[in-house]
Parts: sequence; structure tokens; C-alpha cells
Amino acid sequence: MRKLYIIILKVFLIIVFTNLKAIANEKIKIGLIVPLSGEYSFIGNSIIKSTRMALNKINDDRITIIPKDTKANPVDALRVSNDLYNNGVKIIIGPVFNESNKYLDELNEVTFLSFTNKIRNNPKNVISSGVNAISQINTIKKYLSENDLKNTIFLVPETEYKREIEEAIEKSNLILKEKFVYSKDPTLLTKQIEDLTRYQQRKQNLENEIKRIENSNTLNKKNKINELKKKDTLGFINFDSVIIADFSESLKSVATSLLYTDVSAKRVKYITLNQWFDESLLKDTSLHPMYFPSINKNNFEIYKKEYIQNFKNTPNQISFLSYDLIGLVYYLLINNDLKTNENLFIKKNKFKGKIGIFEINNKTITHQLNFYEIQNKNFIEIF
Repeated sequence: MRKLYIIILKVFLIIVFTNLKAIANEKIKIGLIVPLSGEYSFIGNSIIKSTRMALNKINDDRITIIPKDTKANPVDALRVSNDLYNNGVKIIIGPVFNESNKYLDELNEVTFLSFTNKIRNNPKNVISSGVNAISQINTIKKYLSENDLKNTIFLVPETEYKREIEEAIEKSNLILKEKFVYSKDPTLLTKQIEDLTRYQQRKQNLENEIKRIENSNTLNKKNKINELKKKDTLGFINFDSVIIADFSESLKSVATSLLYTDVSAKRVKYITLNQWFDESLLKDTSLHPMYFPSINKNNFEIYKKEYIQNFKNTPNQISFLSYDLIGLVYYLLINNDLKTNENLFIKKNKFKGKIGIFEINNKTITHQLNFYEIQNKNFIEIF
């Protein structure tokens, strides 16, 4: 009986150690679909390099990244994803462009972490992992609350992402004084901003007041008139902050139009979306201060420095996200016993990356972002 017990125990231990060895040697296969040829190959190659940096940081031989070339089109994105699926891959990072998500619902057993920040009309198995509008507006909402700004106007350009912004406003429950859609046509923009800010009325108010004093017996009439002539308009502005959902030269055009209508950044808060620390904004001091939500600047600078040291060129912004996505997938798998089941992106979870804090819940990713001020030719972190 004793010998039988020892034999059973040995068999049991052999099975346990064999399974433990198998788990220890189990490979974590992660697909990576990016453009590696064609017009956008520089983005894909930057992502590949960033992925290598992330793997070196994690230092776990069980992780295997399998890159494939999407050629930046949806047909090839589906084809290479199908190849990965046939190779046992069930988690794929990518594609880069929203258009490339089009046919990925055909692989419903695969979860895609797309680099896009667009959250509308994605296939059910595609998770937008970019810094989306909801994350940005939630951060702006926090700033408005902390500074008791209750009369906010949201300026939205008439573009393809207008509905994306509008849906994010709804989902974030942002209370606005007004949402105003403006034209990207510069010949129409100034007139629209004039109407929004009641510029002509305020200008007329000033002229009327000057005439009134000129025709009055007011003491120090000349001094008062001289003071009024230093102004551009007269009358209150019925909002205390303006959010401009635009970028680059278009953003500057809108802000300049506000300045022209005597609604300067000294009178109301100029707030915009994530600018990736566009240094050209530092030069337009007449538009300062300006505020925006963003990724963590210090971490971004450290990442760029390390990337340049390793590869002797400057990384693409999207590659910064890829660095975090490798860490995110690894973190979730480790906490799910290396199982790639549905719970991986459904259970509520948080991951602190370089960008900021990723919040995962029910196949949705949002980001806890930082908030910055542009002032005195510097980016200043507020929170």
C-alpha cells in the first residue's frame, strides 16, 4: 500500500512539474500590424523600434511579437491578421489608421488594439487605444470644475470628426453654454466668430458711448473719451471659456479670429485638445495663455531621448503609444494567468503607462491625462 502511495505521488509530482514547466515556457504571441512599406512605412518602422524598446524593458522571453505589413489598407490588414490568427495569435496591436479597421470584424475571435483615437463605428472586436476625445474632454471638464468656469463655448470645425467630438461631449456629460460649428473656410470663419462674440454690437456700443459722452456735460470728458478710444469694443462677453477642437494653423486661425473680435486669452480661457506639445504654439504669445489636455510631457521627453540614443532618429508620436500597448497587454495577460479569453479587456482595470493611466472597462480604453498651460513660451503642467 505504501509503495502504491509513493508511485501515485511521484506520478502526481511529475504531472505538476511538467505543467509548471510548460507554463514557464509558454510563449505569449502578440501580433503587430502596421504599414512597413509604402507611403506610411516611416510610422510602422518607428513603431517596430518602439516595440523593441518596450520588450527590452519588460525582459520576459515568453513574449513574442509577430509584425506584419498592412501597407496601410484594409484588405491587407485583414489578410495579415488572418495569417496571425492561423498562427495562434488572438491579440493584435494595430492597425494604425481607422480605415484599416473596416473588415476586421470577420476575425471575431481576435481582439485588435487599434492605434486610432476614433471611437465611433469601430467593429466590436476593435478597441480604440489612441488618446480619444472622451479622455480629453473629461480632463478639460476637471479643469473647468476646479476653476469654476461655468459658461463654456465649444467650437467644433465642420469636418469628418465633428460627430466624434459631439458624441464625446454627450458621453462625458459636459455642460456647455453653447456648441458652435464653424467653417474651415477662412473667408467665412471671421464672420462666424464675429456673430458668435457679438463683435459688431460691442463695437457699436463703444461708438455710441463715445458720442454720448461727447454730447454730455460729464466732468473730465476729454480723458474719458481718450480712455474709451483705447478700447476696441464695449460690453460684456457672455462666456468665460472657449474650447477649440482644432490643431496647427487652423487652431491659430480660430484663436486669432477671437483676438480680432476683442475676445483675448486674457479675458476668457482658451482651451484646446491634445497638441502633442506643438512648439509653434509657443511663438504666438498674443494667444497666451492657452490650455490643453495631453500625455505626460516628462515621460514623452524621456522616451524620445532614449529612442534617439538607440536609433539615431526621432520617433513618430504614434510609436510612443505602441511602447505602452506592449506593456498594457503584458500586464493584463500576467494578471489573467496568461489566458487570452474575453475577460482580458472586459474586466475593469488600470495600467500606468508612459502616456498616463490607461483605464480598461468592457472593451473600452480611456486615458487619465495631464493638463498643461502655454505661457511665457513654455509648457507648464497644471495637473
